[in-house]
Amino acid sequence: MTDFPATIDNVAQLDELLSRPTPRVIQALQQTEGDLILLGIAGKMGPTLARMILRADQETGLHRRVIGVSRFSDESSRQPLEDLGIETIKGDLLDADFINSLPDVPNVIYMAGMKFGATGNESLTWAMNTYLPALVCNKYQQSRITAFSTGNIYGLVSASSQGSVETDKPNPVGEYAMSCLGRERMFEHFSRTLNIPMTIIRLNYATECRYGVLVDLALQVYQEQTIDVSMGYVNVIWQGDANAMTLCSLPDGTSPPFNLNVAGPRILSVRKLCEQFGTLLGKQPRFTGTEAQDALLNNGQYGHQCYGAPLVDDDQIIHWIADWIRNERPLLGKPTHFESRSGKF
Repeated sequence: MTDFPATIDNVAQLDELLSRPTPRVIQALQQTEGDLILLGIAGKMGPTLARMILRADQETGLHRRVIGVSRFSDESSRQPLEDLGIETIKGDLLDADFINSLPDVPNVIYMAGMKFGATGNESLTWAMNTYLPALVCNKYQQSRITAFSTGNIYGLVSASSQGSVETDKPNPVGEYAMSCLGRERMFEHFSRTLNIPMTIIRLNYATECRYGVLVDLALQVYQEQTIDVSMGYVNVIWQGDANAMTLCSLPDGTSPPFNLNVAGPRILSVRKLCEQFGTLLGKQPRFTGTEAQDALLNNGQYGHQCYGAPLVDDDQIIHWIADWIRNERPLLGKPTHFESRSGKF
């Protein structure tokens, strides 16, 4: 699992790395019996997460339905999933009749949500992030649910700390983060009242070569933009490792929910990251602002103890991304806006 290439040269190679199952993933999926549905599959993580499931099952000879549900507003995102062997269903997840028409399966991965565009569209943000979980729980009362959340629910913590841990009291800033805590509370309520086993994944922040905090910073350096370092610290995790940790947690859902931070092992300085990208890209970074002494930081150590430390370290990710940016390979064009200290997205 450590035979990583020096560079990632194309999207096919990137997707292969992001969806490569680990032995722990294979073992966890062997323990997770039955078909599986991913709600909101067309987002940034869904396709490679689903492909990791398929690849793990292929290695062990398991045959299960893997179903992906989305609005598929970009129709071109649907066919590649079908080509892999993923069944796709198109529809509006806020439509209760549509939710109730979905196949009954024992395993649900919930990836739906709204972040970008939340400011100015607060009612839809709350509907997606708090009403939809109730619909899903009522539909899948007999299933096991793994639901994605965010480290934003913790709020800002001291940069000199090790980051927020799962037992910390939430302190969300802004309507997006508050609605995400609302999402967690809805899942928790139905887990308790309907005895639904659940895992809640508090992710902070997944990255790969086409998007993520490190891509945002590398692009700013490469394009010689001035970089605001007010949000001066961050932690990241390679998306392949985030996929693996999520799937490893599938058998461990409980009622009330099992909360799990999925995050990288180190707190990184934004200024030092940009200086490293500057060296790799042959650019001199320009900065504005002063680092605040707090930031949105997750402590992922408990997950690492349970499921193993991330296989791809920060330095490897940085080198891959610098090479990707330098060669102007494809990007998703979806900035993270991680630098927002107001909680507005």
